[in-house]
Amino acid sequence: MATNGLSFDGRRVLLSDVARLAGVAISSASAALNDRPGVSEDTRARVRAVAEGLGYVASLSAKSLSSKRAFAVGLVIHRDAEVLEADPFFGAYIAGVERAAAARGHAVVLQIAEDDAEEVRRYEELAATHRVDGVLINETMDPDPRIQLVQGLGLAAVSVNAGPDCPFPNVSQDSGPGVAEIVEHLIALGHRDIGHVSGPPGYTHTHRREDVWRSTLALAGLRPGPLFRGHFTYEAGRHAADAWLGLDTRPTAVVCVTDLCAIGFMLRLQEAGVTIPGEISVAGFDGIAMGTYVQPGLTTFRGTPRRLGEAMVTLLLDSLDRPDETVPDVVLPSGRLVLRASTGPPAS
Repeated sequence: MATNGLSFDGRRVLLSDVARLAGVAISSASAALNDRPGVSEDTRARVRAVAEGLGYVASLSAKSLSSKRAFAVGLVIHRDAEVLEADPFFGAYIAGVERAAAARGHAVVLQIAEDDAEEVRRYEELAATHRVDGVLINETMDPDPRIQLVQGLGLAAVSVNAGPDCPFPNVSQDSGPGVAEIVEHLIALGHRDIGHVSGPPGYTHTHRREDVWRSTLALAGLRPGPLFRGHFTYEAGRHAADAWLGLDTRPTAVVCVTDLCAIGFMLRLQEAGVTIPGEISVAGFDGIAMGTYVQPGLTTFRGTPRRLGEAMVTLLLDSLDRPDETVPDVVLPSGRLVLRASTGPPAS
């Protein structure tokens, strides 16, 4: 027998070793291990038992040739490398992607694009080289030029929070309920002037969070406070804080589009001598671990980026494995509100 995929003489265990010990032809062993017809269930079970005992690991290139599949999924992330390095959300999301892909015997081809032209090239290269079976379209925009691009390239895909006209299977995780809970929490504390630091225009979740901020205030009979156009980054939070400092009438609470943005907002105000939550309450969104380390701790809505990544890969591979079926879209719960010391009643 062998351990860790190595035979007693130290070489890698081959399919021929499995076939010989199982007493079948190499073609039959391959059919048994790759779920192809042509062998009985007893033979299939015997071959798999031998392969497991030997620690046999199938050659990905051989599987690809026999099945015409790459056994890989593509993920193109449009972010500046320095921004990506600072944002823990994507670490959890990518971990979910990799975990789900590995569980199904697939690799992840990760590409980082720092501008629109490079993002287009990345998708074109993935399609031209046949390196992946499909791609994950994360952070959907409205409208999203990637959808037409990917469809034209003939790539299978899964989107997230896409509109009803998107031709691909979709995973939905609505951030609206989370924003509503944050705003309702601030209103319950007594705040009547609540601002918002938004994300960049064009992104679906930027629009969604801004719309829910406005509508939740309207339902309470309140007018929206100032809107600070920003980004998902720490630096955007600092810029928004400078804008807040320059106002004659300042909102007593601000909802930031991400935790990273909220942390930048808080730290800049603290540098200027502003007390939190004494002079302003601050809330974020995402629930990254960094929010527990700042002082005061950051009130936030904790999402599930790892689960989002897992769901997208699972939906993509399910749709590829069942091409003749309509695989239903996936709807994930939003997450939960986490209350910490960065929010409190407004100063009297």
